[in-house]
Amino acid sequence: MLDETFTIRQATLADVLTIVAHRRRMFEDMGHTNSDSMETMDEIGAEWLRVRLANGRYQGWFAITPSGAVVAGAGLWLQDWPPNLFDQQPYRGYILNVYTEPDYRRRGLARMLVQTINGWCARQGMTTVSLHASAQGRPIYESLGFLPTNEMRLIIIGE
Repeated sequence: MLDETFTIRQATLADVLTIVAHRRRMFEDMGHTNSDSMETMDEIGAEWLRVRLANGRYQGWFAITPSGAVVAGAGLWLQDWPPNLFDQQPYRGYILNVYTEPDYRRRGLARMLVQTINGWCARQGMTTVSLHASAQGRPIYESLGFLPTNEMRLIIIGE
């Protein structure tokens, strides 16, 4: 539960480096340590974010302490999606870059940010939101109603 007063604010183009840093630490927390790959991800990711923040296809939110420090963040990528029998919206929401600074974990910040994203999606008329959960995040998402799907994946190594 929240034991401090945190505010939520939306991300801007000025926050690209904060989002990139959160994303990197998220992967490091999951055990990914290849610094060359991380550097490349950071560089490409920063440009990817700039474009999508500018055109509105990436929305982000931060939890802010009373002193103004960013201590948690989460993002939403609006993916083009073809209409189907169950959802005629042109976009699907994909939640990503959910990260909380270690000293602020277990206070409900990730939950608060995901609920903020879900509310934003509902106000936009979106009916489908998905994400990939880490082992630490899975209980939070399940408690918010997220369900496993039948998605399959193939990693193509090359020829």
